[in-house]
Amino acid sequence: MKKKPAAKKKAPKAKTGKTKPGKWFKPLRWLRRGVLAVVILIALFVTAYSVLNPPTTPYIIAEKMRLGDVDRQWVDLEEIAPVMARSVVAAEDANFCQHWGFDMGAIRAAIEDGGNRGASTLTQQVVKNTFLWHGRSWLRKVMEAGLTPAVELVWTKRRIVEVYLNIAEFDEGVFGVEAAARHYFGVGPEELTAVQAGRLAALLPNPKERSAARPSPFVRKRAQSIIDGAATIRADGRSDCFED
Repeated sequence: MKKKPAAKKKAPKAKTGKTKPGKWFKPLRWLRRGVLAVVILIALFVTAYSVLNPPTTPYIIAEKMRLGDVDRQWVDLEEIAPVMARSVVAAEDANFCQHWGFDMGAIRAAIEDGGNRGASTLTQQVVKNTFLWHGRSWLRKVMEAGLTPAVELVWTKRRIVEVYLNIAEFDEGVFGVEAAARHYFGVGPEELTAVQAGRLAALLPNPKERSAARPSPFVRKRAQSIIDGAATIRADGRSDCFED
């Protein structure tokens, strides 16, 4: 009988160098895509809000849900008494026209003081109030740090002040200087006096605990300091970047 030819051994497959994706490959890929989508969305909002008025903010939405309604009406900066803009800048960020979103001098002073004083600029507050949420967290701080120079790059200083004045909280459920002027003094924002503007600015950053209509000794003292500060930044040119 004829012997059957021996079966040919299969040659081993050549290694291609490719490895099978791990179980975390797809989740990480979707996470990267999600982060990229959020970055693009925020960039679009930053660009859009340089010319379009923010219809609301995360904090205003939260307060509206809690209270049932809020008082807020947008008003252009041209319709606000100039002393009001100078007052909030003097109160919150006197060197606003001289920095690019972060006041390094104020940050160093806060560090030397052991963190007992604030170093948040007007731009940082606008970023937090317009795009982010309130509360302390590293994620919010990181996002705020990334968005602040972007807003400074895309928006004008005048626009930053305008948005700030329209989204700042001046009492429970009272947002923006138009609502605040009528709520406390029964006048439009264009009619605010230096004293009234100083008292409104003195409410920040604790508007729920202070009143401009019935000012405490602390509010009166702070308001007078703000009035003096507003006159100072006008005289030395530190308000030029947002004045007409």
